[in-house]
Amino acid sequence: MARRGVSFASFNLYNLNEPGLAVYKDTDGWDQDAYDRKIAWTAVMLRIMKADVFGFQELWHADSLSAALATAGLDGEYTAIAPPGHAGQKIVCAAAVRSAILTGTPRWIENFPPDFILKSGGDDSQTGDIEVLIDAFSRPVLRLTIQPHSNAPEVVVFVCHFKSKGPTQIFRESWYDKDVHGRHSEAIGGALSTIRRTAEAMALRMILTEEMKNTDTPVVVIGDCNDGQHSNTQNILTGQPRFLTTLSKGGGDNDLYSAQTLQQYRSERDVYYTHLYQDMRESLDHILVSQEFYDNSKKRIWAFDGLEIANDHLNIDDHKETGTGDHGVVRARFVYKPAADAVV
Repeated sequence: MARRGVSFASFNLYNLNEPGLAVYKDTDGWDQDAYDRKIAWTAVMLRIMKADVFGFQELWHADSLSAALATAGLDGEYTAIAPPGHAGQKIVCAAAVRSAILTGTPRWIENFPPDFILKSGGDDSQTGDIEVLIDAFSRPVLRLTIQPHSNAPEVVVFVCHFKSKGPTQIFRESWYDKDVHGRHSEAIGGALSTIRRTAEAMALRMILTEEMKNTDTPVVVIGDCNDGQHSNTQNILTGQPRFLTTLSKGGGDNDLYSAQTLQQYRSERDVYYTHLYQDMRESLDHILVSQEFYDNSKKRIWAFDGLEIANDHLNIDDHKETGTGDHGVVRARFVYKPAADAVV
């Protein structure tokens, strides 16, 4: 199985569910025509990108993913990965992986690590106590393994979907007083969403540290992180590695490198965006890789070969009518090219 390259894609499916099944508060869900348009467009994106590993977010029904792969003519090459019995109850992270490289048994991580804690009395007398009691991911993280090359170690892939930037609704809370909190509901809700997203980033960071620190395990994180490249949640997740230049060699044992940054180093102009809301273009969808995929790392196994984003459809206003998604599809490509110091 001497494959020359491997590619990863992040693909938000925009509430892909079977027709007639509820999507959040929409009890009617997609009608048959809308569903058919969604499946057709999803299949086109799958054929265009054709990554070796697709990490999906917002999948409601396993049958819908199977239908998209079949429509794309890829069901014979790929294995669809969704939780057993996943039939429209909730949204999950999922994947489609070339069957030839899939190893092990995928699993979904629901709970934060047992040692997770976000509690502090403050750094000095002017900062008050803080404690965050969240103990589970709002969208369970998918973990799977692949072996793209017979001479290289298995790659551990995580697919994540963090809490959105949308303000958390607070009007149902027992403490909510419309006269007191109503005028501040957007700010309070936004703060709550940010705290939840930050906690999820820290919990995944703890999982990643256990996987990566003092090991040579190649790791890839694919996700709709609902935050930008330089956000604090991304800094927590990546460990803020130093990007080396020219002939410098190094690499961070416990760090993740953004494929967005790797592409920017090769581009004359940055046009990376994966989400459009109220004319604001942002990059919320990320592919992060360990030092085994970093060109300047002494332990490089896979060299960066380029990144593409399918995002023209974001300029279409009505995604429900067209069947398009509301996020760009990101693909990062790597070639097998071990550094002289790498052990494979």
